[in-house]
Amino acid sequence: MSKGLSAHINPSILNADFNDLENEINKIAMVSDLLHLDIMDNKFVPNQTFTFERASEIIALSSIGVDAHLMIENPDELAPKYAQAGCISVTFHFEAAAAVPALIANIKSNGAKVGIAIKPKTSFAEIEKYLSDIDMLLIMTVEPGFGGQSFMADQMAKVATARQSLTDKGLHKTLLQVDGGISEETISIAAKAGADCFVAGSAVYRSGDPAQMVKRLRSLANLELTKG
Repeated sequence: MSKGLSAHINPSILNADFNDLENEINKIAMVSDLLHLDIMDNKFVPNQTFTFERASEIIALSSIGVDAHLMIENPDELAPKYAQAGCISVTFHFEAAAAVPALIANIKSNGAKVGIAIKPKTSFAEIEKYLSDIDMLLIMTVEPGFGGQSFMADQMAKVATARQSLTDKGLHKTLLQVDGGISEETISIAAKAGADCFVAGSAVYRSGDPAQMVKRLRSLANLELTKG
């Protein structure tokens, strides 16, 4: 019997060629659900990627909708600006937010879907009360800040707990996303635990054919999601 879930694949451009992003995005646009845009400020995490101005340019040139993952300080002020810039979905880190309910409402009022992300050391229990107010929960399967890290299998218990809670609450449209170390070897593990939205960076952009890799990852995840 199917769990009623289907895999969403949101490639991250963290490992793409930053000097030719329009072409890099076009490689995966036709086969992906959204483009995952990692925003790091070298404060909340020890790395820096795109300023808001550069991110806005990428959102504008992208031939596919953008899922922004904000690994930044002060998302209460900045996250709504990404919604205003045209992101389909804006995800902020629970650990960085000062007023979670107000921030959720502010992002929504600016026209984007809302995600909450939690680091590996943050418990699911801390954010469970917000599930009915958001469109996606992102459980990090690496420490945020760098691409190419190893998948943290010990986070799968948290994923399974989150999936059970979403099911119990009837929140069947709320996505459960994992980000970090997702590859041909690990995506099935994450899907088996209950994830249905997958961020893949290195696996996609370090492959010989990014579009084919997206298709491959989706197929592997769906094999698990449609098992009894």
